[in-house]
Amino acid sequence: MEIVTHLINDTIEFYKWTLTIADKRVQKWPLMDNPLPTLAISTSYLLFLWLGPKYMKNREPFQLRKTLIVYNFSMVFLNFFIFKELFMAARGANYSYICQSVDYSDDPNEVRVAGALWWYFVSKGIEYLDTVFFILRKKFNQVTFLHVYHHCSMFTLWWIGIKWVAGGQSFFGAHMNAAIHVLMYLYYGLASCGPKIQKYLWWKKYLTIIQMIQFHVTIGHTALSLYVNCDFPHWMHYSLICYAVTFIILFGNFYYQTYRRQQPRRDASSSSSSKASKAVSNGSLNGLSKAANGAAVTGSKEEKPQENSGRRKRKGRAKRD
Repeated sequence: MEIVTHLINDTIEFYKWTLTIADKRVQKWPLMDNPLPTLAISTSYLLFLWLGPKYMKNREPFQLRKTLIVYNFSMVFLNFFIFKELFMAARGANYSYICQSVDYSDDPNEVRVAGALWWYFVSKGIEYLDTVFFILRKKFNQVTFLHVYHHCSMFTLWWIGIKWVAGGQSFFGAHMNAAIHVLMYLYYGLASCGPKIQKYLWWKKYLTIIQMIQFHVTIGHTALSLYVNCDFPHWMHYSLICYAVTFIILFGNFYYQTYRRQQPRRDASSSSSSKASKAVSNGSLNGLSKAANGAAVTGSKEEKPQENSGRRKRKGRAKRD
């Protein structure tokens, strides 16, 4: 028991020491005074993952089409705002894309970078709604480990980034990720508009490829920073490399399972069913209306062979009679 008590006390003392080197500019910003609000939101998210499916088990799924359209396009504008703010502020502060230390001064451009990064952190909390919409629409199969790990870890870990390094090298990953999320939520927003738009959305596969390229670029950029001995916390660099590797593995597995393992057959008899299954898989990451439409198509395809087989049986009986 004494060992546990000492461990807790040492942890508290270490946290108090870290606060002495935290970014004083963000101390009074919403959610940034201490980690408890962020941890409470993430805990509530995990609790909803457990209770949500139980609540929806015997209920009809919500459609939420208009809600999804508004939500996805709002996320497009938010991520574009973050991208624009980071680009303009980093340019104004003459940021280096190879090595940039954190400037904790009240320089307007540096504060602007910190503010954009804070909005990026908030956006990761808003993205918890992705999972909420899945569960309310009873798309339980799309709440995968990759999905939960990505959402929960990003919001929680970025609190650390904003608290201690709201600037410098931190801008690079957020800048790149915000640009990719503009494209991603644009895709989801268009997909939620219905079948008339969905038939033009052939490029979801390339979004996954871009995301994987992003993680490789992150590792290369971080490794270069370590090589040039950039004045940025090295433990954060090493942690970021390990974190990016986990995403490469998980997204690589998702890509293989979705686009490589389920290759469409070349014979004409199965071409229509493969298109239907592809429509379902295209919604596997965010589960928008495209997945539901794909399921409906699959169902219709399955009913027709049964009707044909019934006709064949009747013909056979007629001949025997």
